[in-house]
Amino acid sequence: MGHDHGQQNRENSRRVSAALCLTGVFMVVEVAGGIISGSLALLADAGHMLTDTMALGLSAYAFRVATKPADASRSYGYLRAQIIAAFVNGLSLLVIVGWILFEAVMRLIEPPDVIGSTMLVVASIGLMVNVVSFLILHGGDQDNLNVRGAALHVLGDLLGSVAAIVAAVVIIRTGWMPIDPILSMLVAMLILRSAWRLVKRSAHILLEGAPEWFDVDDMREKIMKFVPEVIEIHHVHVWGLTPQHPMLTMHVVLANLIADTTPIVRRVKEVLSREFAVDHSTIEIEFGDCADH
Repeated sequence: MGHDHGQQNRENSRRVSAALCLTGVFMVVEVAGGIISGSLALLADAGHMLTDTMALGLSAYAFRVATKPADASRSYGYLRAQIIAAFVNGLSLLVIVGWILFEAVMRLIEPPDVIGSTMLVVASIGLMVNVVSFLILHGGDQDNLNVRGAALHVLGDLLGSVAAIVAAVVIIRTGWMPIDPILSMLVAMLILRSAWRLVKRSAHILLEGAPEWFDVDDMREKIMKFVPEVIEIHHVHVWGLTPQHPMLTMHVVLANLIADTTPIVRRVKEVLSREFAVDHSTIEIEFGDCADH
């Protein structure tokens, strides 16, 4: 299991690094195109790509940190670095949304002139770059919040490029300038929903929340079914270092006094691993009153 996670993290890291290179290179082109054309859609997308470059860099760095072995000060290792990166990336997306909405309102009040042809060329190139980056990240582990956070940043860029292309075509054909900030606001609202979900999920893990899929009552029933010596389970605590690394502690009460409880603990752990993918658990055996009472 550990080998699989390590190999998966290396693959995720390579994908994020590739997307980082593509995004960073094109960001410079899009900044120049946005300034020359005067397009908010391009500038908003360029600003988004600037933060994406930093976000992807943070994600790539988090994957490297996560491979560090556990030590005396970090007994669980550094896997949580990925969740911190996802949380920061989600917050940065919320800031970007706020900036785009503010600029869009200002431009609706005083619409500037936009050079549609320059905007169209730059946005079209940006769309191709963003599609490639998104496909690279989408091929990674979608249960990994760090990969998902990076992919959401790139998806926001992709939507921004589409909006800029549509706005450029409308401006070239009709000269209607408000389409630029209007489409920017639409993209911002699409990004907002995904960003909030990313922040919510990563914050849930950072606050030691139980995995959404874990059913404690179901766990009790299955353990007492497969390990009949167990008559009660309490003091259950479930959390995760990442969505792929659930952790559990609990007290297990046995019906009869047994000298060697190790075989029973092993059977309980087998149920947890087989039925709930929990490979790291700490189980306290009791025969009467709970020691914590």
